Amino acid sequence: MSDAAVTYTSYLKVDELLSLQVPRSAGPEHDELLFIVVHQVYELWFKQVLWELDHVVELLDGDDQVRAGQTLRRVLAILKVMVAQMDVLETMTPLEFLSFRARLDSASGFQSVQFRELEMLLGQKDPAAVERASASPPAQARLSARLAAPSVWDAFRAHLARRGYEVGDDAQDALLDAYRSDPATAALCERLVDLDEGVQEWRYRHVKMVERTIGVRPGTGGSSGAEYLRTTLGRPLFPDLWAIRVRL
Repeated sequence: MSDAAVTYTSYLKVDELLSLQVPRSAGPEHDELLFIVVHQVYELWFKQVLWELDHVVELLDGDDQVRAGQTLRRVLAILKVMVAQMDVLETMTPLEFLSFRARLDSASGFQSVQFRELEMLLGQKDPAAVERASASPPAQARLSARLAAPSVWDAFRAHLARRGYEVGDDAQDALLDAYRSDPATAALCERLVDLDEGVQEWRYRHVKMVERTIGVRPGTGGSSGAEYLRTTLGRPLFPDLWAIRVRL
């Protein structure tokens, strides 16, 4: 007896996917579904970005600049979609959010394990994030692995060294040499700058969305809300790539 034919619904597990949006408010409140859908979609995009950036690390380890650059362009396209999703979320007014906010209880975006993984993969490694995940051993194990693993920047520095550049405590001299004499490597540097700028743009839009929705109120789950998010702005992922601008 042959297996059942694969269909669009079975391959994508659409029935299971559409069963995962479960509002907690009575009624439920109209905008809670939007809130759930947007944040679930963000988690799916985080999963894809992690998948792509892990591939970038593999490609840099193999000194494949062309495919690493192509993969970074895909990540940049995803980041643009993630930023655009803020426009959808901002159609929800503060009163509409407050109609179900209390139902979130201790849940907070601050608890997104995948986003913490993404920060670590991009070089912002915070051991405290591992400690905060102690209530979930699987999550803590994932974050511990990310903390120990090379970041995208680590992989890029190693790639530069294999190309013959002298990479010291910082990579600025090596980067200057690459920009002046190695167009392929310079182009890859610019893709990393694009990535840095894209992540900073997403963080900025996230802060403004939170300020627009809850103002200066504390965030859910005990976070400080917009106050904490503002501290993440203006911190480049790859500071050496920005610092050399005045030396070129």
